[in-house]
Amino acid sequence: MPQYKTVLTLALILVLLAEFAAIMGIFSDSNELVQNVTNVRGEQVSLYGKGIYRHMPADVAPQGIAQDYVTLFLGIPLLLIALIWSQAGTIRARLMLAGVLAYFLLTYLYWMSMVTYNDLFPIYVILTGLSMFSFMLVMLHLPPRKVKSVFIDPIPRKTAGLFLIIGSTMTALNWLSIIVPPWAQGTVPKELYHFTTLIVQGMDLAFFLPFAFVSGFLLLRKSPWGYLFVPVNLVFLSLLFSALLAKLIYSMLCGINVATPLLIVASVILCLAIYLSTRVLQGARGI
Repeated sequence: MPQYKTVLTLALILVLLAEFAAIMGIFSDSNELVQNVTNVRGEQVSLYGKGIYRHMPADVAPQGIAQDYVTLFLGIPLLLIALIWSQAGTIRARLMLAGVLAYFLLTYLYWMSMVTYNDLFPIYVILTGLSMFSFMLVMLHLPPRKVKSVFIDPIPRKTAGLFLIIGSTMTALNWLSIIVPPWAQGTVPKELYHFTTLIVQGMDLAFFLPFAFVSGFLLLRKSPWGYLFVPVNLVFLSLLFSALLAKLIYSMLCGINVATPLLIVASVILCLAIYLSTRVLQGARGI
């Protein structure tokens, strides 16, 4: 991989800054007296009240802390493993590296745009840029036809394709159920809290869910682009749903009510994502 040294440099800086941001998110505990605020719509919002996330809603901030744990103890180690593995220049290693970098890109894109402004904002901006440029460098040096040629072992092509298509469709429908009814009634979703807009839902519907849907569709069509995009999506989703499950469990530990069916669905999707990403990457046995 001719650009490996550049990716390695960017990714190592990413590791150091992500580790710092995650540790600050987990262990910062500076207190503020303000616990409740009135948002621009005249609604009362309870704030977390301590640490870096002290200005976040009380039932949202614990989710950020839970994802910091996943980033620190799973995301960063996997990124280092992928970097070491990619030194050999195999396409399979580079696909895994791209998937891990996609997780960091999504994470800090959301942190930069959604987390209430705090002292780490410049770090979030740098992390978003580092992960984006690293991801682009890896993806741009993965020619789709060459990627397809390395899949010499059978892979669960139909299962993986349908998994992404169905998963992205169901997630889109879930987000639309939050957006459309209030929009039709002339009100606003309760999930807004004191945010300016629905950032997660908007970015998912605009970027990440269409990417997953198209990736699955292209793999079903045996397109070279499908063989490139799907492994990256599956590795990315394995990390993303690890974070989601951690968020749900940590929220429960903080006394926040979490629906049992949501825990079950997240666990099933996580298991499927890990299984399919492993099977698909195992099928890439070429150069």
